[in-house]
Amino acid sequence: MYDYLETPAVAVELDAIENNIQTLVENAAKYGIVHRPHIKTHRSVELARLQLQLGAKGITCAKLGEAEIMADAGIRDIFICYPLIGKDKLERLGKLLERADVSTLVNSVEGAKGLSDLGDSLGQRILVRIDLDGGLKRGGLQPGRPALEFARKIKDLPGIRIVGLMYYGGLIYHEPDRTAMEKIARKEREDLMATADLLRKDGFEIDVLSGGTSFSGKMPELLEGITEIRSGHYIFNDCGQLFSGFASEEDCALRVVATVVSLVDNHHAILDVGTKILTSDLCERHPGYGSIIGRPDMVITSLNEEHAFLESASPLNVKIGDKLAIIPNHACVVCNQVDWVWGIRNGRLERKIRIDARGRSV
Repeated sequence: MYDYLETPAVAVELDAIENNIQTLVENAAKYGIVHRPHIKTHRSVELARLQLQLGAKGITCAKLGEAEIMADAGIRDIFICYPLIGKDKLERLGKLLERADVSTLVNSVEGAKGLSDLGDSLGQRILVRIDLDGGLKRGGLQPGRPALEFARKIKDLPGIRIVGLMYYGGLIYHEPDRTAMEKIARKEREDLMATADLLRKDGFEIDVLSGGTSFSGKMPELLEGITEIRSGHYIFNDCGQLFSGFASEEDCALRVVATVVSLVDNHHAILDVGTKILTSDLCERHPGYGSIIGRPDMVITSLNEEHAFLESASPLNVKIGDKLAIIPNHACVVCNQVDWVWGIRNGRLERKIRIDARGRSV
């Protein structure tokens, strides 16, 4: 596979990408939910535009750097899903607001005051969503009354307007099976709906209920009542999706292509790829560092920066110079390792896709 690519290379199957986007958008729409994709997975203007063309409503960015690149490319509807703290970040946000319609989250009084001061100086109210903790304890307010009490503390700040709630149910990635994942998805919906109801009864206008991981986003029937999902790595899928039954091998659009550069013996080989592209993330549902397409007997047992150590229970039956395609364990970190990915359709190279926001993590 992919013999025409110089390795190590990152390839994406374009038909699979388009199908993954359309499927998620259409399934969500059946339950009155729009899709605001998290572009941190690909960091590509071209792929963000494709998501919008295929029905997404705006985009989600993890950091200001991503948002600035997307705004420079003409994408206007941007949600920054990260607390913006400090004078430097607020100055950049002020400039970004001149060319894009940007909203963000708040999870501290200090952060809300900083945004309010900026909005007040600009003569506008910055749209914010209250960040709810989905179980990871990484900064959000607890759903229910703690979120209400926080909203009361910031409601009179003149430079912001609370427009909704944001929830990340990240615990779903650690659940052992679909039944357990469905329970997390139901809790996501319940936490968002119950907290919104509490705030509305207290006089807040809560229009946006934002949730949806790349797992719960594929179960929109369990999220009915929220307004948007922010799924990210669904566009590519990865070993986490593949080995939990949420994606087939054909749905896994992102492939890392590597060449056999050394044969140690009949059961061990070395590939020309390492942590600098493939990443060192593990998958709880599959051994090793990725899944080699067509060779379930092979396991990548360890990685150096530029080497992958391959082991097979059966004879390898490969030779030096052979190329193998690997589905990575975690799609969201791979594109950030390269300047371009290769767009493939029907076994042929169709185009290069630039990773415009590579390294823009500030």
